[in-house]
Amino acid sequence: MDLRISTKSQTAVLAGGPADGLRMRVADRPSVLQVTYPCPLDAPAEGVRVEALYIYRRALGSQDEPLTYGYDPASP
Repeated sequence: MDLRISTKSQTAVLAGGPADGLRMRVADRPSVLQVTYPCPLDAPAEGVRVEALYIYRRALGSQDEPLTYGYDPASP
């Protein structure tokens, strides 16, 4: 029994939202990608970081490269 995970990668592009136009390589065609941006803290906090989270979902029917991921304004 072969338990290896496929690592075929494809080019993907993000459409809309704060990362519009960003291109990357993704493995195994994930249905959802998350993008984070660091948020500066007003005062130091030991071991704490804050990041804004943005969700992108693979467009239905996106088969050929580049795969298109659209911004989901309703998430998280």
